[in-house]
Amino acid sequence: MRVAIVHDWLVAPGGAEKVLEQIIECFPDADLFSLVDFLEDRRPLGGKPVTTSFIQRLPFARRRYRGYLPLMPLAVEQFDLSSYDLIITSSYAVAKGVLVGPDQTHVSYVHSPMRYAWDLQHQYLREANLLRGPKSWAARAMLHYLRGWDAHSANSVDRLIANSEFVARRVMKTYRRDAAVIPPPVDVHEFELCTQKEDFYLTASRMVPYKRIDLIVETFNATPHRKLVVIGDGPQMASIRAKAGPNVMILGYQPFEVLKDYLQRARAFVFAAEEDFGIVPLEAQACGTPVIAFGKGGALETVVPVGEAQPTGVFFARQTVVSMLDAINRFERLSEHITPGACRANAERFSAVVFRRAFMAEVTRTISAAGLRQRGASVERIEHDLATEELGWPRDAARKSSWGH
Repeated sequence: MRVAIVHDWLVAPGGAEKVLEQIIECFPDADLFSLVDFLEDRRPLGGKPVTTSFIQRLPFARRRYRGYLPLMPLAVEQFDLSSYDLIITSSYAVAKGVLVGPDQTHVSYVHSPMRYAWDLQHQYLREANLLRGPKSWAARAMLHYLRGWDAHSANSVDRLIANSEFVARRVMKTYRRDAAVIPPPVDVHEFELCTQKEDFYLTASRMVPYKRIDLIVETFNATPHRKLVVIGDGPQMASIRAKAGPNVMILGYQPFEVLKDYLQRARAFVFAAEEDFGIVPLEAQACGTPVIAFGKGGALETVVPVGEAQPTGVFFARQTVVSMLDAINRFERLSEHITPGACRANAERFSAVVFRRAFMAEVTRTISAAGLRQRGASVERIEHDLATEELGWPRDAARKSSWGH
């Protein structure tokens, strides 16, 4: 079987690249494709060469590749994958739009549909200062085109896999398709359990508006007897540094070893974003550190709140200073119910081994179903075979396996 793996773009290491690394572990002989490849750290690619699109050779592509978004649907359609039996796409933009034939199997791991083109369009336009004028209407027209292409391109996928229940609901809204849920892998073995905590809180993130680092800093400004450490860099760095009070220490970008040290020692990790999944809160839990998180999005699937068995943190209901302060006070009153061991055990449910097992099982199940279709079996027969484990993988098993059951 010839296998092709297609990733949107390779520019900087992140959560999507960690998923890609594990997919390559599952299919080490696969060929790799990406719109552009400027990745300096080649470890996630396992030394593989990358076939890139024409965007790689356009002016300023290294720094301004996102500016070529209107060309990306065309670019991804130019990859000739006709000689491959299995195509796996790792998609948060356009990768799933590759062209495939009726005898090829296409499995797409969807980190998220294009949020800026769908439910977050208006937030994107506000943050880009594109609410009025000709540029605003040009952007709206482009996003309208992308929505149509994105919805249509989902038709070529045999099996959609979402990285969380939250994203699976977004997939249903945008593509009207069910998706299996397999959470992304967390390198739990890169983080050691630490039971001795110090008297400071921690947040770590790229400083962009939706991460709401500004809200976390404002909250700790309002409670000056508590210490906050902020790790990360980004467009909002200057404004957040100017806003920080004397009890807030802004460290900027830090290497992995420094981040891990703070994750291990922090009293709790504070997370204010509405994320599709969110890996850093799980990395904190792998260190035995509780999480105080905004109770929406992927955090609802990765943090076990006080009141449930083996809790690992608390939620706040609104992205406001008052709501976050209430959650911090609640955490301090109830922190004796949260143990480092429970945090670590929760993170281990999302290990790379669990991801690979669930992903391979879902791919195998999809290939088997595609083979039955090609031999003319009815939909009812396929459903019966899958449900009775005739194909070796029971219905809904991927969802259960992804959670470590």
